[in-house]
Amino acid sequence: MPGQLSPIEQAEAFLQTSTIDAWLVYDYQGMNPVFADLVRTSGFLTRPVFLLIQPGVKPIMLLSAVDAGQVPSTGLSIQTYISLQDVHDKLESFLSPLQTIAMEYSPLRQVPRASRVDAGTIEVVRSMGVEVVSSAELLQYATQRWSEKGLASHRRAVDHISAIVLDAFTEIGNRLTAGVTEHDIHEYILARFNQARLTTDHGPVVAANAHASDPHFSPTLEASARFAPGDWVLIDLWAKEQGPDAIYADITWVAHIGTTVPEDRQHVFDVVTHSRDAATEFLRERLSSGQNAEGWEVDDLARRYITEAGYGDYFLHRLGHSLGKQVHSGGVNLDSIETHDTRTFLPGLGFTIEPGVYLPKFGVRSEINLHVGPSGLEVTTPVQRSVILIG
Repeated sequence: MPGQLSPIEQAEAFLQTSTIDAWLVYDYQGMNPVFADLVRTSGFLTRPVFLLIQPGVKPIMLLSAVDAGQVPSTGLSIQTYISLQDVHDKLESFLSPLQTIAMEYSPLRQVPRASRVDAGTIEVVRSMGVEVVSSAELLQYATQRWSEKGLASHRRAVDHISAIVLDAFTEIGNRLTAGVTEHDIHEYILARFNQARLTTDHGPVVAANAHASDPHFSPTLEASARFAPGDWVLIDLWAKEQGPDAIYADITWVAHIGTTVPEDRQHVFDVVTHSRDAATEFLRERLSSGQNAEGWEVDDLARRYITEAGYGDYFLHRLGHSLGKQVHSGGVNLDSIETHDTRTFLPGLGFTIEPGVYLPKFGVRSEINLHVGPSGLEVTTPVQRSVILIG
């Protein structure tokens, strides 16, 4: 787990044990969020900016003279340019002693989270005689691993939302006779977030029956079903504490309104949860044996399980996503279908495992959060083992 090192210092530590000579971080008008993870600025940078990080060398920031007053000078060597030729000349002088440069570039765009730099800028850098490689592993090491404060914040958020999701199912049962809709429970959850001083970027998903087959369903007053006996219910909720170290918690649970789960719902629930558990154990075994795994491998295993059960065509998304200060953060995704994520599970990273099967009449998803800690893989959230029954 990262200590008190800054993201730039963590990058330097990574480079010291790597064959990569330096990390060149390029940003223009916020196109590369990695830059903001590394350097705090006024937020008003209007021209292209480069940050060159090398082990044992003071980081160099090359930016327009117009923007020079918008960045802190502490710990950085600030260099300015005026013209297009000027920035290219200075950049070439910095890069000429180097051979291999990491940038936010992904061959064939296999890892979009690490594919932020435009083709023209890559062409310019390569024209200066250096090899450009992907920063995919470097950037997650430097910017995406949780601090101890972040992990503690995540645990508190987990406690809150785990209680809220169960209370939301109870609320449906309590208000069933009087009448309660998906939108009502959506608003109930947001009110509970507010009471707990949690924040969220969107959601939650509160979905009945066929609405649960839309992974990102968002109920509104105009499009909101009223719950009734026999309904299938899916709730996906995510939130974090307020503050710079806060880390999201993100879970999905399902329920049935009635005394007995219908056989078809139970069968799909069993397939989904078994694939979840198989993926978790695969990764746990890999890490405990001293090996690692790439994100696509974990997705592939769970996807094959669901496909062999006959539901492969109804598993519509990747197995899981990076979890951090954003609910969909910048570390490794468990993905072999939307992308081909070759990043590994470094100590300090957090992520979700959330297989889903989305049939025309109902959908099932089971989502847990995990963290790679000093003792190996930890599931940080409660794990749903049976369908909640709403009386």
